[in-house]
Amino acid sequence: MKLRNILYITLGAVMASACGNIESSDATGIERSEYDMIMSRTSIRQYTSEPVSLGAVDSILHMAMAAPSAVNKQPWCFMVINKREMLDSISCMASSWKQAARAPLAIVVCGDTDKALEGEAAEFWIQDCSAVSENILLGAHTLGLGAVWCGCYPLKERVDRLSQYLALPPSVVPLSLIVIGHPSEHPQPKRKFDSTAVHYNQW
Repeated sequence: MKLRNILYITLGAVMASACGNIESSDATGIERSEYDMIMSRTSIRQYTSEPVSLGAVDSILHMAMAAPSAVNKQPWCFMVINKREMLDSISCMASSWKQAARAPLAIVVCGDTDKALEGEAAEFWIQDCSAVSENILLGAHTLGLGAVWCGCYPLKERVDRLSQYLALPPSVVPLSLIVIGHPSEHPQPKRKFDSTAVHYNQW
């Protein structure tokens, strides 16, 4: 009888959990927590002095590399910067990178052109690494961190400066600089949906 009671209790808990998940879904079937996580993400440019743990960095990179890529080439690599003097130096390389001086961490998302497709499809690495960059932003947000995407490629001056400073090999191109830290600001996310930008089946 004891075993039977345990099984009934376990089954009831599973069913209750399943029902709870159904109730928390909206009309699209997306879990509200996941939907809200995406919709609540916004760019953060002010951070506390608290460092980002190596465990958090590892989790973010796992989420980053879960991104899709053309023909599964995964033509990406990363430079993780957590040295204060390096972040300060990088912050001076472009006016829009100044927030790196206020953050404990930055991840440079790079495309490895040696891993890219050939011919006209070669530049799919840009789309692949952009997907990775978005995953980093969302990954940081899910961990309670703040982040901002700072553009690098295709501006030659920025690419050249960062490549030289980080001693990147010729085949590696820095696409984006993602600055990350514990947020000291909490701006409201912008509502960007615009129905006039949506077309069904024809323009």
